[in-house]
Amino acid sequence: MNDQTDDGAPDGEPAAAPAAADAAPRGIRALIARHRTIAVAAGIVAAVLAGGGAVALGAALDDEPTAAAPSPTPTERPTSTPTPTPVAAPPTSAPPERVRTCSVAGLAADPRLANLQAQVMNAATGEVLYDRGGLTASRTASVMKVVTAAAALAVFSPDDRFATRVVRGAEPGSVVLVGGGDVTLSRTPSGNETVYPGAAHLDDLARQVRAAWEADPSNPPLTKLVLDSSLFSGETWHASWDPAERELGFMPHLTALMVDGDRADPYANISSRGTDPVARAGEAFAAALGGVGAIERGTAPAGAAELGRVWSPTVAQLVDKSLIVSDNTVAEMLARLVAIELGTGTDFAAIDPAVRQALTGYGIARGGIRVIDGSGLSPDNAVPPAYLTRLFAKVDAREGNLGVILDGLPVAGRKGSLSYADRFAGDNAVAHGAVLAKTGWITTGYTLSGIIRAQDGTTLTFAVYALGDVTAAAKQAIDTLATGFYRCGDELADD
Repeated sequence: MNDQTDDGAPDGEPAAAPAAADAAPRGIRALIARHRTIAVAAGIVAAVLAGGGAVALGAALDDEPTAAAPSPTPTERPTSTPTPTPVAAPPTSAPPERVRTCSVAGLAADPRLANLQAQVMNAATGEVLYDRGGLTASRTASVMKVVTAAAALAVFSPDDRFATRVVRGAEPGSVVLVGGGDVTLSRTPSGNETVYPGAAHLDDLARQVRAAWEADPSNPPLTKLVLDSSLFSGETWHASWDPAERELGFMPHLTALMVDGDRADPYANISSRGTDPVARAGEAFAAALGGVGAIERGTAPAGAAELGRVWSPTVAQLVDKSLIVSDNTVAEMLARLVAIELGTGTDFAAIDPAVRQALTGYGIARGGIRVIDGSGLSPDNAVPPAYLTRLFAKVDAREGNLGVILDGLPVAGRKGSLSYADRFAGDNAVAHGAVLAKTGWITTGYTLSGIIRAQDGTTLTFAVYALGDVTAAAKQAIDTLATGFYRCGDELADD
């Protein structure tokens, strides 16, 4: 299941959409509005992992460890000059190992946590304070959205947008609606705000097309609409996804052309989805365009003249939506567009190599990561808790574009999926405002990972997985354990 249980929306007004480009598009880059230089994955924030825990992580995840420098050969003294006998230095002892005394052992033994994996790290020092299976890559549920967001922010600028276009069709009187992967495109009237702030509207696109068509008196009546969703290929529903996700309103079939995330209700985060998103989009655009007598599937002719273009929300807005209310559809959009941008393919299989490539520049060992989808719905995704603690240290430091993730995280008792009535309630309310983290839920696990501003002023990064035979009560057990981390701070004992 998805971890979303209530409606919500990111704060702030969307930026104005940029003007349409004049040149004919070429590939995915022509469908992206660039406002500043792209942060290329291989060049972002190359940083050496700090601390012994980081070395262990690299070894465990099959990254090549740095070879130790050979000890220098001692230089022999010349024997011609007598050497005075040195005075023996007083013996020194190593400083005593710090003993931390704040224990969460009782909280971690809660049976509601089922098979617990967890790691907590001091974000400033890189020291691992608490570890239970932190090097083992396991299913993440919706915490995977943080990994997807980091990959997207390594490849795209936070200000980038994605285009939906209409071009002239091959037959007289026909136009082609070309999907650019924007799942937020809306069939609602312009001026309305759906669940996706900053979304483009079909009626705006239809007005552009009508104006361009009627500006040429030689055009015949516009009677046919062709729908081109070829940007994404392969299956539209991953075999590992639970069909209930669609039936309950958490996830549509994934296509490059859809409107409102294929929701029945464009204004509700949780809303039933259909079985043919392309058809829904086509019918809505034909109605907005008027006069269309035939709708069919096809592809745009090469070099066809563009008649109109609208733009998605920015990547920053998309990341915010994917995190704050755990929107699966936007997360899948971002993952697929990362794959297309990096040239690994256009289907589900292209996501794993693309995301792993995009993450390279963050300088964190990635060996155990397996990426099946962008949303975390698949139980076959795998990320070690240790990867997340290190990634969140970089998020907290706002390295590269990662500050976008920090700004979009749910906050205990304050914002997003951690502000719902069943999170950080009762005694755990002491941590309100101090836990900034992504929630996760599928049928075989509950997860939580992010940043804790601890009671003693220490910033901790953490990841908690409760895996196996779990119920909704695992959420409260995770919150209680995270509150224990908050109370302990840098005195957290690994007992």
